[in-house]
Amino acid sequence: MSPDPIKYVDIAAQYAQEKEELLPILETVLQSGQYVGGAEIEAFESEMAAFLSVKHCVALNSGTDALVLALAGLGIAAGDEVITQSNSFIASAAAIAHLGAAPVFADVLPDQSIDPASVREKITSRTKAIMPVHLTGRVGDMDELSDIARQNGLKIVEDAAQAIGSTWRGKMAGVLGDAAGFSAHPLKNLNALGDAGYLTTDIDACAETARLYRNHGMIDRNTVVRWGAVSRMDALQAAVLRYRLNRVSGIIERRQVNAARYRNTLDRNLVYFPEPRPYASDTFHTFVIQTDNRDGLAQHLKASGIDTAIHYPVPIHLQPAASSLNIRPGALPATERQAGRILTLPVHQHLSETDIDRVADAVNGFLRQQEASPEMEHNA
Repeated sequence: MSPDPIKYVDIAAQYAQEKEELLPILETVLQSGQYVGGAEIEAFESEMAAFLSVKHCVALNSGTDALVLALAGLGIAAGDEVITQSNSFIASAAAIAHLGAAPVFADVLPDQSIDPASVREKITSRTKAIMPVHLTGRVGDMDELSDIARQNGLKIVEDAAQAIGSTWRGKMAGVLGDAAGFSAHPLKNLNALGDAGYLTTDIDACAETARLYRNHGMIDRNTVVRWGAVSRMDALQAAVLRYRLNRVSGIIERRQVNAARYRNTLDRNLVYFPEPRPYASDTFHTFVIQTDNRDGLAQHLKASGIDTAIHYPVPIHLQPAASSLNIRPGALPATERQAGRILTLPVHQHLSETDIDRVADAVNGFLRQQEASPEMEHNA
């Protein structure tokens, strides 16, 4: 009899755990008749700001809009350049492009975080900001990036979509730059029941820009002070996030335990994964390994009943949408090499120790066999 499949994510299991407590919360919102704005939104913003120790949290409809409005609130506009990384989800660069600014891609370090040395090389007279992506829930080198920003008069917008609860030298992601964008997509560690996001900043003007824009630029029902759009978080999503915010530390701890078990069981001679740092805390939205025979390993794991993913197989600068930037293959060698080697293993909080060991054994077994019989890889 085959063992049960190991899912990459298990949202149904999360709902099963929360159902008895969550349904009454949703019913309360439904009975209130207040579905747009109101007390739930205000409470979420206040509670999230307190959780992160930041002055402002602005509830929005997506992490993408959170990045767009963070940039706009800091004055980024058409003709400006923003340095970011290409190994992220498309939203990182799209947020820059939506403002008419140009995304400029720096290369990355072995741990997939943006390379400060490459950032320095990319600065021009048009550069106005740096957008590090805290990919996988691992904060980039904010000491170096902050120095670069200060020396060159640049803003920092954190793409913290995957990094709720991650820390750098005792401070949370989301307070390490001038502003930050978070996603609460259903796959995130702190997740809504649909699309949602939020912006964080200590800068009053940045928060005010976001609050105006998300609601058509209106200061009251009959007065519009700037062109805006609809980018509001629904009250139902705010209620869900308030409930789950009280549980997210436990979810993160479970993922950290699972990641530690991977580090103790995976063969470090066959796969690369970044090591923990004593001055930072990673929250493992994903657990990513790197190996030369990524595709063969992924096929083997699938055949073994183990789901995996790739975050992300095509770097943004090589996407058709980025063709106008005229960036040729080979321009970002570390990014492009990693794109062919990265594989995301299941790390979610519903996995058991046995599940983690089964995944690690399958990874180790396949790669050891490939190492012992290199001709098998050639014939695969």
